Amino acid sequence: MLSLRRRLVLIHLLATVATVGATAVGGWWQLSRSVRGQLDSALLALADTEVGMLADTSGAAVRVHEAAAGSAPLSLTRLDRLVQIIDGNGRVLARSANLGGDKLPVPARLLAQLAAGETAFDTLPDAREEPLRMVSVPALVDGQRYAVQVAGSLDDADHILQSAAILFAVMATALLALVGWAGARLSRQTFVAMENIVDQARKIGDSSLDRRLPHPGNDDEIGHLVDTLNAMLGRIEQAFEVQRRFTADASHELRSPLSRLRTEIEITLRRPRSNEEYVSALRSCLAEVGGLTMLVEELLMLARLDAGQQLGQVELASLAALAQDTISRLQAPAAERRIAIVCKDELSERVEVDRAPVSLVLRNLLENALKFSPADGHITVRLQRGAAGVTLSVEDQGLGIAEHELPFLFERFFRGTGARAGEVDGVGLGLALSQSIMQAYGGRIEAANAPTGGARFTLFLPGTAGQAPPSGQSGIG
Repeated sequence: MLSLRRRLVLIHLLATVATVGATAVGGWWQLSRSVRGQLDSALLALADTEVGMLADTSGAAVRVHEAAAGSAPLSLTRLDRLVQIIDGNGRVLARSANLGGDKLPVPARLLAQLAAGETAFDTLPDAREEPLRMVSVPALVDGQRYAVQVAGSLDDADHILQSAAILFAVMATALLALVGWAGARLSRQTFVAMENIVDQARKIGDSSLDRRLPHPGNDDEIGHLVDTLNAMLGRIEQAFEVQRRFTADASHELRSPLSRLRTEIEITLRRPRSNEEYVSALRSCLAEVGGLTMLVEELLMLARLDAGQQLGQVELASLAALAQDTISRLQAPAAERRIAIVCKDELSERVEVDRAPVSLVLRNLLENALKFSPADGHITVRLQRGAAGVTLSVEDQGLGIAEHELPFLFERFFRGTGARAGEVDGVGLGLALSQSIMQAYGGRIEAANAPTGGARFTLFLPGTAGQAPPSGQSGIG
């Protein structure tokens, strides 16, 4: 099977052959019409002249009007022209001297055309040693039907057309050779560059994603292709790095509770214990299992979001009512630490959002605020409408977020300084999961330090007040 390069060269050459061939044939045909048309016009003009002179004979003998030899200058209009005058029955009445004893043919078909008053053009390929072109013009003089026939050689016209055909053939051959050479050279340069790109791309594997394709140095389609592929390689490298880090962090986070669980069980089984000790050990194991279950569920949810899957069917609910319900669910753990959760609804209309994702994200944000809020403090949940849509902010009175940690706050398994020091429980998936959920549903979360101290997380919900979303779309998208 022919390679793509050879197929392109062949198609390009065939298209050029067809174009040049059609142009050459069309040009030759137009030239042939022009040359033969000029000859026909000259013959017809001479025949009309003879017809006019024939009408002026006034009963005199019919003759061809040509000057006697040596008595007049050479007439270019009559040079190599054969003239013959016939009557209505085809009988030759007069002819030019250069006809000698020959005569121009008068077939029955021609007589019928002349009788009908038609001017007839004929080509006589075998009348003499040269092919002839003949015109026959009918004339009516004093009630008698005559016809003037004028013939001229086609030899000059044929020579012109033959020369034109040779010239067209030479030009077409030269043009085809030049176009074919240029097409082959250009295609070779293009495909050599593409083959270099393919060879380099084959050498890039999982362990060498940091390598990039060599740029040809030209700002053309090949250069744009290399730039696009390099950008794609960059995204793939980043995705692989995130996946490696995610796998390593997930393995580490799973190993720690499993190790604690195994140690707890092994210590419990070393010697017989009382019922109270067994119950205490089982409760400790149950707490570890609960943490593992939550971690696995969060990992599965992140995997579904990464795969582009929806978390469930859309169920609309009022944003204000949803915020109040979530706050009510967290009143008990907040009361244990003497922390008040205040909701400030500044919306002037009802806003409907998808219950499941907003409820989960809001709970994560409130739980995160409870972890970092000091005792006897308060958390403010504020609902507002801004230029970009509806926002829901959660602001605590903790120590805030270190500036150098803000860019990494929503990365998976990232834990701030306080969390890493063991002051706060968690594995660093809550904020990452919340951001992924909101992005999947068309929103986003932004984190910043509040002017009064503490951290502020703002949830952007670009929804429409009082309206349900179109079918198949989220209420917050």
